[in-house]
Amino acid sequence: MVGIGRGAESHILIKDAVALEQMRKVDTVVLDKTGTVTEGRPVVTGWLHDAGWQNEHKGILYAAELKSEHPLALAIVEALKKEGEKPALIDSFESRTGRGIVVTRGNKTFWAGSHRLLKDFGAGISDLLKGMVEDYEKSGKSLVYFGEGNTLRAFIAISDKIKDTSRQAVKQLKESGKYIVLLTGDGHLTAQNVAGEIDANRFISDALPVDKENVIKELQAEGRVVAMVGDGINDAPVLTRADIGIAMGALGSDAAIEAADIVLMDDDPSKIALARKISVHTLKIVKENIWFALIVKAVCLVLGALGIANMWIAIFADVGVMVLAVLNAIRALRVHDL
Repeated sequence: MVGIGRGAESHILIKDAVALEQMRKVDTVVLDKTGTVTEGRPVVTGWLHDAGWQNEHKGILYAAELKSEHPLALAIVEALKKEGEKPALIDSFESRTGRGIVVTRGNKTFWAGSHRLLKDFGAGISDLLKGMVEDYEKSGKSLVYFGEGNTLRAFIAISDKIKDTSRQAVKQLKESGKYIVLLTGDGHLTAQNVAGEIDANRFISDALPVDKENVIKELQAEGRVVAMVGDGINDAPVLTRADIGIAMGALGSDAAIEAADIVLMDDDPSKIALARKISVHTLKIVKENIWFALIVKAVCLVLGALGIANMWIAIFADVGVMVLAVLNAIRALRVHDL
């Protein structure tokens, strides 16, 4: 109870004693990118259109992205709103998990999403555009592709600033011997850039929601005790699959918060290391109390068998053990112990 209370003081919601105890055993931390490593407030930083781009395309893109709850979609909606665009009327909408969205207007099909959707529609991309895409990705930006049928009409570059506390969190965790994995649905170059920025041991790119769960399974199969840190709706199954699920509380989805064992209420990833310290410190005190109680009771038993101790001494010793155990437990509240 004291350990969980100590976490609450630091805006770390530890849901139960099992989570508190397991946290100290974690040796691998998997970090979702958007909203966990980054601030989760992406903004559009660049547009590139092809020769067939028309004014109506922005309205169609606006209407499509309005129906999506993905952070990148919200960034595009905000950018179009600032430009004074109005959403066009669309006939149908389809969401493709981990890929993007597909809409129809009249007899035409439009789509917006990741490079996976680009491949689904067989849309080609010129060598010139490939070079520009790589430049954007190398700078850590996420890309959303927009197309009509099998033709790529535009791509949108979106930037999401890396939290300063993400670098601090990875540094603290690596100093304690933890293996850090960055997990994202973004492309290889974007993931590589962000992983380099935070100094992660490994990165996994182009991950669909089902892929993320498989990554956790593979790490566990290697004998690792895995903590998964995420914030989105799609992260909920992965948080459940990990040995310890950690959710971002301020901007995280309700599904992620419900599925997690630990919630960082202020979205500060550096609190992951603090949660581990609280776990280690609390279990150390638990063991001290157990050993102290066993030793005192063993001494009383021996003294009683020798006829030296009477009932009152045994009662006094038993009560004394409980009082001292409580006082020792309160040490978990002391900040300088952590």
